[in-house]
Amino acid sequence: MVRFPNPVRLLILAVGWVLARVGLVAPERVRRTTDLAWPRIVTGLARMSKNAVDVAMVGLAIGPVAIAGIGFASPYWGVAFSLGGGMAGGTIALVSQRYGADARDELGQAVRASAAVVVAVSLPVAATFWLFPADLIAVMTDDARAVELGADYLRILAFGVPFAGLNLVGSRVYIGADDAWTPMVVRGGGALANVVLSGVFIFGLDAGVVGAAVGTVLANVLVTATFVAGLVWGRLPGVGDLPVQVNPVGTYLDRETIVDLVRIGLPVVGRNGIWTVAKFPMLAIVALFGPGVVAAYVISRRIWGLMNTPGWGFGLAASSLVGQELGTGDERAAEEYAVDIVVFSVATYVVAAALVGAFAEPIVLLFVGDASDLSIPVAVALVYAACVAAVGQGVKAATAGPLDASGDTRWPFYSQVVGMFGVAIPVAYLGATTSLGLMGLYLSFVAETTVPAVINYYRFSTGKWKAISREFRPDAPADD
Repeated sequence: MVRFPNPVRLLILAVGWVLARVGLVAPERVRRTTDLAWPRIVTGLARMSKNAVDVAMVGLAIGPVAIAGIGFASPYWGVAFSLGGGMAGGTIALVSQRYGADARDELGQAVRASAAVVVAVSLPVAATFWLFPADLIAVMTDDARAVELGADYLRILAFGVPFAGLNLVGSRVYIGADDAWTPMVVRGGGALANVVLSGVFIFGLDAGVVGAAVGTVLANVLVTATFVAGLVWGRLPGVGDLPVQVNPVGTYLDRETIVDLVRIGLPVVGRNGIWTVAKFPMLAIVALFGPGVVAAYVISRRIWGLMNTPGWGFGLAASSLVGQELGTGDERAAEEYAVDIVVFSVATYVVAAALVGAFAEPIVLLFVGDASDLSIPVAVALVYAACVAAVGQGVKAATAGPLDASGDTRWPFYSQVVGMFGVAIPVAYLGATTSLGLMGLYLSFVAETTVPAVINYYRFSTGKWKAISREFRPDAPADD
């Protein structure tokens, strides 16, 4: 299959080669990191674009109150990704080390156990969303119309919760096996299908926020089915042979594997859940500024989601490449990869922030049909704050990668707790209740990334993660 040049890949390679020319990173690591990172970044761009388009479409079809309704529902949908992503953190750690050691039987067991755990933890969440959507939305607002629209959206999303978690596991399996292309094709295609389906339901069938939710659920089902087919058959039409094939007839409840998954994944669930949980008080605080600021905040978070996609790529590239080196027992090479990826990540975030900052206002206007809307200046200012926060995000994401690969997942969790609940939320609250005003929201954005970045980098610099990785390495040695 011919793989055409991708502008994202070319841009990342350009940044990497500049760094290599000045001696900041090793050229060979630029290539391997780029090969793993760029497909994940494209996947992230596709998914975040889908989220942004959903908001833009319902905003154009219904108005700012629909944007607010989806915004109030988004923390709950984020629960699915916190659970799935957390367990997938255990998946990539176990898969990458077993792939590096060529322990294929243990790799298959890790995949089956991951699927079982994700389904078990996501079904109760789905049931809660279906049964109590209005009560959940009303936690953050007393606007009756926003509650109604948010509840309609959340009730339908309930059906997609287990599939969203399984999609993350499927993606991490391939990335842990040095294949970021397949998840990009599958999940990127799912995001495109989501946009098309949502557009048909919202505008073609006049289904509003319900249409946006139906499109999201159907797209997640499609992606899950594709991942299952690829893992079982070891190949996919248009993609070819895949590096991993898993026998679906096997033990799903292996106690030792589940214990390792939970031990590694639980702190990742906590870390991912920090922002999800933090959205509740944060949105309640933002609501104190008024509905216009809520809409501006939701728009800026969607743009920030797009800006944040390099971290997805570099974080997962670090987890895979560092995990593979740890699986072979080469701790020095693992650390060298990690250091280079941190530098590479920060430089890429700086470039992305410069580009977004230069076009902040035109980007914001894509979400709002009326150029005189008073929420536009606030949204633009929040986007500028996100550009400043991008440098910290580059460090935070890249240093979390090697910690995840080694199984040392607690410190990134701690850093997220301190950053959000210790600094970001209190600063935002001061803005809403004192003369600090909107500046509190801007400072909150920056604190959200810089505080965890400092803590993650400190833990990484101690080198203790290398010793921790020895507890999770496979027994089977790699074949010569």
